[in-house]
Amino acid sequence: MPEVRRDAERTRAELLAVATEVFAEDGYSGARVDEIAARTRTTKRMIYYYFGGKEGLYRAVLEEAYRGIREAERAIDVDHSDPVQAVRALAEVTFDHHVQHDAFIRLVAIENIHRGEFIRQIDGLREASKPAKDVLDEILQRGRAAGVFRADVEAIDVHLVISAYCVFQVANRYTFGHLFEVDMAEPAQRAHLRSVIGDVVVGWLTSPTA
Repeated sequence: MPEVRRDAERTRAELLAVATEVFAEDGYSGARVDEIAARTRTTKRMIYYYFGGKEGLYRAVLEEAYRGIREAERAIDVDHSDPVQAVRALAEVTFDHHVQHDAFIRLVAIENIHRGEFIRQIDGLREASKPAKDVLDEILQRGRAAGVFRADVEAIDVHLVISAYCVFQVANRYTFGHLFEVDMAEPAQRAHLRSVIGDVVVGWLTSPTA
């Protein structure tokens, strides 16, 4: 029985990985269950067995993608970090995750094209995202208590700034890169971009209140 369970978990994980690629490449409307089945050397029947169909598979892909970034954020040890170092680390972790998971960016864009239709159907995803704000709240509170952070910036503001920057440099890599003749994927440039978001957030939070 344990071996059967492991096989089922491996099959489900493989289906999710391939489906993530297909949905990110072709969008929800363009993705075909037949293609996902062929690329995983399984059957449509198996996909329907695990996920109930294309919509169920897409929701599972979205949920897995969002849980990935949430897990990366929770891995930051804020209890033993200087608040300035902690907020910089959070910005850099977000940058790294987005660079390493560009399919996540495309999935988010696709879901917004659908006006959040499917993400609204995923029970618990909003609750799963709450720790991301809680981590930032804790960092900001400690920074204010230490007298290093301004008091008029909320956690959701910081999260929005970090997310906007990190999404842009992946989602607009080709258009922005072409227009301004910069290779955003080049290692030295990527390291520079990574340091910029840390500098921006730290500089903003430590600047005097207007």
